[in-house]
Amino acid sequence: MTADCPSLLLVDDDATFREVLTQALNRRGFTVSGAANVADALQLAEQNPPEYAVLDLKMPGESGLQLVARLKQLDEHTRIVMLTGYASIATAIEAIKLGATHYLAKPAEVDEIVAALQRGGGDASVALNLQPPSVERLEWEHIQRVLGENDNNISATARALNMHRRTLQRKLAKRPVRR
Repeated sequence: MTADCPSLLLVDDDATFREVLTQALNRRGFTVSGAANVADALQLAEQNPPEYAVLDLKMPGESGLQLVARLKQLDEHTRIVMLTGYASIATAIEAIKLGATHYLAKPAEVDEIVAALQRGGGDASVALNLQPPSVERLEWEHIQRVLGENDNNISATARALNMHRRTLQRKLAKRPVRR
């Protein structure tokens, strides 16, 4: 890629996914740097603050939410898309509050990710879902909100939910219920 290609930081702990998405984004004109965790991503970003970033939410160690705030401190103009297989209303709100431009649930198409990176604002014409979420989905989102309020501390979250810690861990290990 040439020097006039926009720089993009891709952070995901899934090496295969990161490699495939890196190749796809390179083909779409980005110069991609990849990292598997927040610490490695910060090293890359401090050396060369990216114009764009695609961050996974759930990784070993710190979450992508911590990285959003740090990237915005390095360069307030960085456009950040949070990409996660564990989407919830609570984490979407936090990601946007911290400075993410958009929040997408996996699986997302590469063109959808690129479009989210390039969109400047919200879309008032987005289709409204008039069907209420399932009880299972509401439970998942409530657990995610309480987990966030407890700084991702499983024991504190289990106490707050009046739930056994192992039960909470089993629920968190499952993929979120589709809407």
